[in-house]
Amino acid sequence: MTEPPSSGGAGVAGAGAESERLRLWLEKARGGGYRLRDAATGEEVRWEDPRIRVVPVAGVSFRPEEVADASFDPGERLALVHEPDNEHDPNAVAIWNEPRTLQAGYVPRELAAELDGSELAVSLWRAGEGLRVLIVPAGTWVGRPRR
Repeated sequence: MTEPPSSGGAGVAGAGAESERLRLWLEKARGGGYRLRDAATGEEVRWEDPRIRVVPVAGVSFRPEEVADASFDPGERLALVHEPDNEHDPNAVAIWNEPRTLQAGYVPRELAAELDGSELAVSLWRAGEGLRVLIVPAGTWVGRPRR
């Protein structure tokens, strides 16, 4: 693995007075998927950490073939696409694979309105036919292990 880039001065939402940007390693977990580790301290970052969001993808049961595609495998970067013209929810945020050719589903409604469109998303864990996604603030460095 390569070393993470040096931290810049950009602040991280929810990080208090800390001025270093968030830097995370994805670490393979037993049973598939990834755990998170703080690249600066080496400490595990729990899914409940206020600096990040780990969410189940809503609506995957409507797209099982798409979600099964390798472009949604744990560790893959994803695209968050706001849908202001969505007839069911003007705050809807769709979750697509990085090239935006397949849609997995949506960010849960209760979180979607909080996102500003600058966030980074990474597939973190497959749970049966479901999918868990890591959502972090813009500027966060997320390093993947070698495959």
